[in-house]
Amino acid sequence: MSNQIKILFLNQLEEKYGKLKKLPNSLSLYEIGNNALRIYIRYSKIHGRNQSFYGLKDEDLKQLEGFNSIICFLWDNQKEPLFLPFEDYEDIFNNINPASDGQFKVQLYHNTDQLELYVANAGRFNVEAFLGWEYFESRFNKSLINDLPEFSHSQIQTLVGSIGLYKGFDIWIPTNDRSKLDWNVTKKFSCINELPQRYDTVQNIIKEVDVIWLKKGTSELSALFEVEHSTPIYSGLLRFNDLHLIEPQLKPKFSIVSNDLRKMLFLRQINRPTFKSSGLIDHCNFLEYKDVFNWYLRTSKLNSI
Repeated sequence: MSNQIKILFLNQLEEKYGKLKKLPNSLSLYEIGNNALRIYIRYSKIHGRNQSFYGLKDEDLKQLEGFNSIICFLWDNQKEPLFLPFEDYEDIFNNINPASDGQFKVQLYHNTDQLELYVANAGRFNVEAFLGWEYFESRFNKSLINDLPEFSHSQIQTLVGSIGLYKGFDIWIPTNDRSKLDWNVTKKFSCINELPQRYDTVQNIIKEVDVIWLKKGTSELSALFEVEHSTPIYSGLLRFNDLHLIEPQLKPKFSIVSNDLRKMLFLRQINRPTFKSSGLIDHCNFLEYKDVFNWYLRTSKLNSI
Protein backbone atom coordinates (compact mmCIF):
# COMPACT_ATOMS: atom_id res chain seq x y z
CA MET A 1 0.00 0.00 0.00
CA SER A 2 2.78 2.42 0.90
CA ASN A 3 4.42 2.03 -2.52
CA GLN A 4 1.08 2.59 -4.29
CA ILE A 5 0.38 5.79 -2.35
CA LYS A 6 3.93 7.06 -2.87
CA ILE A 7 3.85 6.25 -6.61
CA LEU A 8 0.51 8.04 -6.99
CA PHE A 9 1.91 11.07 -5.17
CA LEU A 10 5.08 11.12 -7.29
CA ASN A 11 2.95 10.92 -10.45
CA GLN A 12 0.97 13.93 -9.23
CA LEU A 13 4.18 15.85 -8.66
CA GLU A 14 5.51 15.05 -12.13
CA GLU A 15 2.21 16.02 -13.76
CA LYS A 16 2.38 19.40 -12.04
CA TYR A 17 6.12 20.17 -12.08
CA GLY A 18 7.85 17.89 -14.60
CA LYS A 19 10.48 15.20 -14.17
CA LEU A 20 11.76 14.74 -10.62
CA LYS A 21 15.39 14.19 -9.71
CA LYS A 22 16.08 11.51 -7.11
CA LEU A 23 18.79 12.54 -4.65
CA PRO A 24 21.66 10.12 -3.96
CA ASN A 25 21.87 7.80 -0.95
CA SER A 26 18.15 7.97 -0.15
CA LEU A 27 14.96 6.21 -1.22
CA SER A 28 12.74 9.15 -0.24
CA LEU A 29 14.48 12.40 -1.24
CA TYR A 30 13.64 14.21 -4.48
CA GLU A 31 14.39 17.55 -6.11
CA ILE A 32 12.04 19.62 -8.26
CA GLY A 33 13.63 21.80 -10.92
CA ASN A 34 17.17 23.08 -10.50
CA ASN A 35 17.23 23.23 -6.69
CA ALA A 36 13.80 24.93 -6.72
CA LEU A 37 12.59 22.62 -3.94
CA ARG A 38 13.68 19.46 -2.13
CA ILE A 39 11.03 17.10 -0.84
CA TYR A 40 11.36 14.25 1.66
CA ILE A 41 8.46 11.77 1.39
CA ARG A 42 7.26 9.66 4.33
CA TYR A 43 4.26 7.29 4.58
CA SER A 44 2.38 5.61 7.43
CA LYS A 45 -0.80 3.68 7.96
CA ILE A 46 -3.36 5.11 10.36
CA HIS A 47 -3.09 3.22 13.64
CA GLY A 48 -5.14 3.11 16.85
CA ARG A 49 -6.19 6.42 18.42
CA ASN A 50 -6.15 7.87 14.90
CA GLN A 51 -2.36 8.27 14.80
CA SER A 52 0.25 7.77 12.10
CA PHE A 53 3.92 7.03 12.88
CA TYR A 54 7.00 8.10 10.92
CA GLY A 55 10.76 7.82 11.13
CA LEU A 56 12.85 10.71 9.79
CA LYS A 57 16.42 9.67 9.05
CA ASP A 58 19.02 12.07 10.38
CA GLU A 59 21.13 11.54 7.25
CA ASP A 60 18.16 12.43 5.04
CA LEU A 61 17.36 15.59 6.99
CA LYS A 62 20.98 16.71 6.54
CA GLN A 63 20.35 16.83 2.78
CA LEU A 64 17.51 19.31 3.32
CA GLU A 65 19.64 21.84 5.18
CA GLY A 66 20.28 25.09 3.30
CA PHE A 67 17.66 24.36 0.62
CA ASN A 68 14.02 25.30 0.10
CA SER A 69 12.80 21.99 1.55
CA ILE A 70 9.61 20.24 2.59
CA ILE A 71 8.86 17.03 4.47
CA CYS A 72 5.78 15.42 2.94
CA PHE A 73 3.68 13.13 5.14
CA LEU A 74 1.36 10.64 3.44
CA TRP A 75 -1.21 8.30 5.01
CA ASP A 76 -4.12 6.09 3.99
CA ASN A 77 -7.29 7.72 2.62
CA GLN A 78 -5.99 11.25 3.06
CA LYS A 79 -7.74 14.11 1.33
CA GLU A 80 -4.53 16.10 0.89
CA PRO A 81 -0.90 15.56 1.95
CA LEU A 82 0.82 17.45 4.73
CA PHE A 83 3.79 19.55 3.55
CA LEU A 84 5.96 20.53 6.51
CA PRO A 85 8.48 23.35 5.84
CA PHE A 86 11.82 21.98 7.04
CA GLU A 87 13.24 25.41 7.87
CA ASP A 88 10.57 25.89 10.54
CA TYR A 89 11.60 22.70 12.35
CA GLU A 90 15.32 22.47 11.60
CA ASP A 91 16.36 23.96 14.96
CA ILE A 92 14.16 21.46 16.78
CA PHE A 93 15.82 18.46 15.16
CA ASN A 94 19.24 20.01 15.75
CA ASN A 95 18.50 20.26 19.47
CA ILE A 96 17.43 16.66 20.05
CA ASN A 97 19.10 13.33 19.36
CA PRO A 98 17.77 10.67 16.99
CA ALA A 99 16.91 7.21 18.27
CA SER A 100 19.50 4.43 18.20
CA ASP A 101 18.50 3.56 14.61
CA GLY A 102 19.42 7.08 13.43
CA GLN A 103 15.81 8.23 13.02
CA PHE A 104 13.75 10.92 14.68
CA LYS A 105 10.40 9.47 15.74
CA VAL A 106 7.39 11.63 14.92
CA GLN A 107 3.64 11.11 14.96
CA LEU A 108 0.62 12.79 13.46
CA TYR A 109 -2.57 13.02 15.51
CA HIS A 110 -5.46 13.15 13.06
CA ASN A 111 -7.94 14.96 15.29
CA THR A 112 -11.14 16.30 13.80
CA ASP A 113 -10.37 19.85 14.98
CA GLN A 114 -6.61 20.16 14.60
CA LEU A 115 -3.90 18.14 12.88
CA GLU A 116 -0.95 17.86 15.27
CA LEU A 117 2.66 16.84 14.83
CA TYR A 118 4.40 15.25 17.81
CA VAL A 119 8.20 15.11 17.80
CA ALA A 120 9.56 12.69 20.40
CA ASN A 121 11.60 14.46 23.11
CA ALA A 122 10.49 17.87 21.84
CA GLY A 123 6.75 18.56 21.85
CA ARG A 124 3.56 19.05 19.87
CA PHE A 125 2.85 21.48 17.05
CA ASN A 126 -0.32 22.50 15.25
CA VAL A 127 0.34 21.88 11.53
CA GLU A 128 -3.06 22.70 10.01
CA ALA A 129 -1.54 25.54 7.97
CA PHE A 130 0.59 23.12 5.96
CA LEU A 131 -2.16 20.87 4.61
CA GLY A 132 -2.86 20.74 0.90
CA TRP A 133 -1.46 21.46 -2.53
CA GLU A 134 -2.11 25.19 -2.31
CA TYR A 135 0.44 25.52 0.47
CA PHE A 136 2.91 23.35 -1.45
CA GLU A 137 2.61 25.52 -4.54
CA SER A 138 3.23 28.64 -2.49
CA ARG A 139 6.70 27.30 -1.62
CA PHE A 140 7.82 28.16 -5.15
CA ASN A 141 7.13 31.80 -4.34
CA LYS A 142 8.35 32.13 -0.78
CA SER A 143 7.32 35.78 -0.64
CA LEU A 144 3.75 34.51 -0.32
CA ILE A 145 4.73 33.06 3.04
CA ASN A 146 7.35 35.45 4.35
CA ASP A 147 5.81 38.79 3.39
CA LEU A 148 3.26 38.84 6.19
CA PRO A 149 2.20 41.79 8.34
CA GLU A 150 3.32 42.20 11.94
CA PHE A 151 0.33 40.87 13.86
CA SER A 152 -0.85 42.31 17.15
CA HIS A 153 -2.18 40.27 20.07
CA SER A 154 -5.75 41.33 19.27
CA GLN A 155 -5.44 40.47 15.57
CA ILE A 156 -4.31 36.94 16.43
CA GLN A 157 -7.23 36.60 18.85
CA THR A 158 -9.53 37.69 16.04
CA LEU A 159 -8.06 35.20 13.56
CA VAL A 160 -8.17 32.26 16.00
CA GLY A 161 -11.77 33.11 16.92
CA SER A 162 -12.73 33.25 13.26
CA ILE A 163 -11.10 29.88 12.51
CA GLY A 164 -13.14 28.36 15.33
CA LEU A 165 -16.31 29.91 13.98
CA TYR A 166 -15.64 28.48 10.50
CA LYS A 167 -15.13 25.07 12.13
CA GLY A 168 -18.52 25.29 13.78
CA PHE A 169 -17.59 26.11 17.38
CA ASP A 170 -19.00 28.59 19.86
CA ILE A 171 -16.34 31.18 20.70
CA TRP A 172 -15.33 32.70 24.04
CA ILE A 173 -13.01 35.70 24.18
CA PRO A 174 -12.58 37.65 27.47
CA THR A 175 -15.12 40.43 27.73
CA ASN A 176 -12.48 43.12 28.16
CA ASP A 177 -10.75 42.06 24.93
CA ARG A 178 -13.77 42.08 22.63
CA SER A 179 -13.70 45.81 21.87
CA LYS A 180 -10.08 45.39 20.66
CA LEU A 181 -10.82 42.67 18.08
CA ASP A 182 -9.80 43.74 14.57
CA TRP A 183 -12.57 43.30 12.01
CA ASN A 184 -10.21 44.42 9.25
CA VAL A 185 -8.62 40.96 9.26
CA THR A 186 -11.78 38.81 9.43
CA LYS A 187 -15.53 39.03 9.09
CA LYS A 188 -17.22 40.09 12.31
CA PHE A 189 -18.43 37.27 14.55
CA SER A 190 -20.18 37.03 17.90
CA CYS A 191 -18.88 35.45 21.09
CA ILE A 192 -20.92 33.66 23.73
CA ASN A 193 -21.76 35.96 26.64
CA GLU A 194 -21.16 33.52 29.49
CA LEU A 195 -19.14 30.41 30.13
CA PRO A 196 -21.13 27.28 31.08
CA GLN A 197 -21.95 26.88 34.77
CA ARG A 198 -20.18 23.52 34.92
CA TYR A 199 -16.90 25.48 35.00
CA ASP A 200 -17.75 27.64 38.01
CA THR A 201 -14.97 26.02 40.07
CA VAL A 202 -12.35 27.09 37.50
CA GLN A 203 -14.10 30.23 36.27
CA ASN A 204 -11.30 32.50 37.47
CA ILE A 205 -8.82 30.53 35.33
CA ILE A 206 -10.62 29.99 32.04
CA LYS A 207 -12.42 33.32 31.77
CA GLU A 208 -9.05 34.99 31.08
CA VAL A 209 -7.92 32.52 28.40
CA ASP A 210 -7.48 34.48 25.16
CA VAL A 211 -9.67 32.27 22.94
CA ILE A 212 -11.78 29.20 23.76
CA TRP A 213 -13.61 26.95 21.32
CA LEU A 214 -16.65 25.10 22.69
CA LYS A 215 -18.60 22.47 20.80
CA LYS A 216 -21.63 24.20 19.32
CA GLY A 217 -24.55 24.48 21.70
CA THR A 218 -22.83 22.47 24.45
CA SER A 219 -20.66 23.11 27.50
CA GLU A 220 -17.80 20.96 26.17
CA LEU A 221 -14.42 22.69 25.87
CA SER A 222 -12.67 21.71 22.63
CA ALA A 223 -9.62 23.99 22.46
CA LEU A 224 -8.02 26.80 24.46
CA PHE A 225 -5.52 29.28 23.03
CA GLU A 226 -3.17 31.61 24.89
CA VAL A 227 -1.61 34.32 22.72
CA GLU A 228 1.77 35.10 24.24
CA HIS A 229 2.67 38.27 22.36
CA SER A 230 4.92 39.86 24.97
CA THR A 231 3.93 38.05 28.19
CA PRO A 232 5.99 35.09 29.43
CA ILE A 233 5.07 31.78 27.81
CA TYR A 234 5.42 30.20 31.23
CA SER A 235 2.39 32.11 32.55
CA GLY A 236 0.13 30.68 29.83
CA LEU A 237 1.41 27.17 30.52
CA LEU A 238 0.74 27.58 34.24
CA ARG A 239 -2.86 28.61 33.55
CA PHE A 240 -3.32 25.57 31.32
CA ASN A 241 -1.65 23.36 33.91
CA ASP A 242 -3.92 24.59 36.70
CA LEU A 243 -7.00 23.78 34.64
CA HIS A 244 -5.56 20.39 33.66
CA LEU A 245 -4.87 19.50 37.31
CA ILE A 246 -8.14 20.82 38.75
CA GLU A 247 -10.35 19.27 36.05
CA PRO A 248 -8.36 16.28 34.71
CA GLN A 249 -11.47 14.72 33.16
CA LEU A 250 -11.56 17.62 30.67
CA LYS A 251 -9.50 16.80 27.60
CA PRO A 252 -9.40 20.00 25.51
CA LYS A 253 -6.47 20.85 23.28
CA PHE A 254 -4.24 23.58 24.71
CA SER A 255 -2.28 25.85 22.34
CA ILE A 256 0.39 28.46 23.02
CA VAL A 257 0.33 30.96 20.14
CA SER A 258 3.35 33.17 19.54
CA ASN A 259 5.92 34.27 16.96
CA ASP A 260 8.56 31.93 15.56
CA LEU A 261 11.32 33.44 17.71
CA ARG A 262 9.67 31.96 20.81
CA LYS A 263 9.25 28.38 19.56
CA MET A 264 12.42 27.12 21.22
CA LEU A 265 11.46 28.91 24.45
CA PHE A 266 8.15 27.02 24.39
CA LEU A 267 9.99 23.72 23.95
CA ARG A 268 12.27 24.43 26.90
CA GLN A 269 9.31 25.38 29.09
CA ILE A 270 6.92 22.56 28.14
CA ASN A 271 9.69 20.02 28.80
CA ARG A 272 10.10 21.20 32.39
CA PRO A 273 9.55 18.37 34.93
CA THR A 274 6.36 19.98 36.29
CA PHE A 275 4.59 19.84 32.92
CA LYS A 276 5.89 16.36 32.15
CA SER A 277 4.68 15.14 35.54
CA SER A 278 1.21 16.67 35.16
CA GLY A 279 0.84 15.36 31.60
CA LEU A 280 0.29 18.84 30.10
CA ILE A 281 3.09 18.13 27.63
CA ASP A 282 0.80 15.54 25.99
CA HIS A 283 -2.06 18.01 25.51
CA CYS A 284 -0.37 21.30 24.61
CA ASN A 285 0.97 22.37 21.22
CA PHE A 286 2.71 25.43 19.76
CA LEU A 287 1.24 27.54 16.97
CA GLU A 288 3.08 30.33 15.16
CA TYR A 289 1.46 33.61 14.09
CA LYS A 290 2.16 33.00 10.41
CA ASP A 291 0.62 29.56 10.67
CA VAL A 292 -2.50 31.02 12.28
CA PHE A 293 -2.80 33.35 9.29
CA ASN A 294 -2.32 30.54 6.74
CA TRP A 295 -4.76 28.34 8.67
CA TYR A 296 -7.30 31.15 8.58
CA LEU A 297 -6.82 31.64 4.82
CA ARG A 298 -7.25 27.92 4.19
CA THR A 299 -10.28 27.56 6.46
CA SER A 300 -12.07 30.66 5.17
CA LYS A 301 -11.48 29.57 1.57
CA LEU A 302 -12.90 26.09 2.23
CA ASN A 303 -15.98 27.66 3.76
CA SER A 304 -16.51 30.00 0.80
CA ILE A 305 -16.71 27.15 -1.72
